[in-house]
Amino acid sequence: MGGRTAVPREEERRSAVRLTKKTHACVRLEKDGRTLVIDPGTFTEEDATQGADVLLVTHEHPDHFDEDRLRAGLEANPGAELWTLRSVAGRMSAAFPGRVHTVGHGDTFSAAGFDIRVYGELHAVIHPDIPRITNVGYLVDGSVFHPGDALTVPDHPVDTLLLPVQAPWSKISEVIEYVREVKPVRAFDIHDALLTDLARPIYDTQIGSLGGADHGRLAPGASTEL
Repeated sequence: MGGRTAVPREEERRSAVRLTKKTHACVRLEKDGRTLVIDPGTFTEEDATQGADVLLVTHEHPDHFDEDRLRAGLEANPGAELWTLRSVAGRMSAAFPGRVHTVGHGDTFSAAGFDIRVYGELHAVIHPDIPRITNVGYLVDGSVFHPGDALTVPDHPVDTLLLPVQAPWSKISEVIEYVREVKPVRAFDIHDALLTDLARPIYDTQIGSLGGADHGRLAPGASTEL
């Protein structure tokens, strides 16, 4: 009996991705038995990089970049590689020759089955008297965006925005406007280690009601399927 063969939509063809929140700005993405870790810093659990195939670091500030955690991940898996900006790569490349790669805005690459595009150039302004450093964000599989410490808007639709909700360089009105500008399907909080439990309901309510996207928060160690 004849019939039309259904063509799966792009999101149906894409492998399921599991997002695990680690403390502060670090997340793990897992699919097809491979693991990608972004921004394991000093606030992050010591085992955050264990089992990682791909390591990404957005910038050199210690709450995003901890050399010991990166070394532990690279030493535990000889096939693991690190992609990051020049300031971080310069501190890691000698110990792991051929496994540390420097990236910048507009670069694209594939690693362990993940397709990654790099966006952004500078860290958000903390204070005019503090020099701005380089910061890049990563769009993973054309779906999940981690901006690091900047409110960078990619020129590509974002399904899941990893949203820096609290920092010395931001205020909640800017966070809400950022969600509106990116227009993700959903946003999950990151960069939240200094946000007290007393303040969290305020942030949840205001971002959720004003941002225009589904807004969620995962406790450290909690996971969700994307």
